[in-house]
Amino acid sequence: MTVIDVRAIGAAEHLAFVKSRPEVSFLQTPAWGRVKSEWRRESIGWFRDGELSGAALVLYRQLPQLKRYLAYLPEGPVVDWSAGDLDQSLFEMARYLKSQGAFGVRMGPPVVSRTWTADTVKKAIADDVHRRLGDVPPDARSDVGSDVQALLRTQGWRPVTAADGFTAGQPQYVFQVPLKGRTEDDVLAGMNQQWRRNIKKAGKAGVTVTQGGAGDLPGFHALYAETAQRDGFAPRPLSYFQTMLTALQAEDPDRIRLYLAHHEGDLVAATTWVRVGGHTWYSYGASSTSKREVRGSNAVQWKMIQDALAVGASVYDLRGITDTLDSKDPHVGLIQFKVGTGGEAVEYIGEWDLPLNRLIYKAFDLYMSRR
Repeated sequence: MTVIDVRAIGAAEHLAFVKSRPEVSFLQTPAWGRVKSEWRRESIGWFRDGELSGAALVLYRQLPQLKRYLAYLPEGPVVDWSAGDLDQSLFEMARYLKSQGAFGVRMGPPVVSRTWTADTVKKAIADDVHRRLGDVPPDARSDVGSDVQALLRTQGWRPVTAADGFTAGQPQYVFQVPLKGRTEDDVLAGMNQQWRRNIKKAGKAGVTVTQGGAGDLPGFHALYAETAQRDGFAPRPLSYFQTMLTALQAEDPDRIRLYLAHHEGDLVAATTWVRVGGHTWYSYGASSTSKREVRGSNAVQWKMIQDALAVGASVYDLRGITDTLDSKDPHVGLIQFKVGTGGEAVEYIGEWDLPLNRLIYKAFDLYMSRR
């Protein structure tokens, strides 16, 4: 019988494991723990008969006035989710985290459940019959996703609803553009006519897209704050992005990039691009209220896709979308913008909680429901 042991590992060993994998979420890199400085961080590893076979970044958030913690593994852990002994791996993880004072565990397995093509999503929005993406028959289902969800339920894990969370959880629905084996012309041809027209329009208007550095973060943040006010969300402080850029670039000089789109000297759009292995992400974005007609947002996205292709990435991930398809819902504009890239909507199995101390977890759950 294979012996599985879960224990703390050093950041260097953790990073070496990440580099050995084809793709890992940037939220599961050691550097991300330095970005989330309000949490206590720890790298843990799974050892099968003494050999490292899995790893995770664990973020511990302490409860007020108690030395008890919620152990959070965002978009992790990085293990073989199709392994026959997955139940043992998760059991050993929970046992270790409980020994570290965790009253509960929250994780977001990087396991796909269903996918929908851009054409399927577009038709669903137009038919005005389906109100939620989850109600639309998918183009593909994952057997692994179904198996993992069934296993989690038998072990006592509970799915976290989208509105719940000790902090803002990670998106269950994302939009991705597959890049493996494709050229720039292939990707461009897969976009809808509006996207191609807007990219062309930005070029004719003289929009230029360049990479920036730490000194450009204040300009990015000013535009980001403007975007937050316009779109009605709470912006992160400038210091957050300064820490993010410093921490991720210290781990890998090309882990994160800052892109800036200018028109006649004016910053009209700005974004952050993150890369781990073959996976690239559009992480944060901002655009000006003025000069929207020069299509800076399309230009900067196209540049990031081109650069993702140039480094041999297999996927360009535009991150979260809501699952609304209601044409009257203001959030539908986000999915319509991303659908125009011609990629696919991807549903992960979502975040799951495991209560380790049921009394404390129940109090925590009640507290969160009243926030």
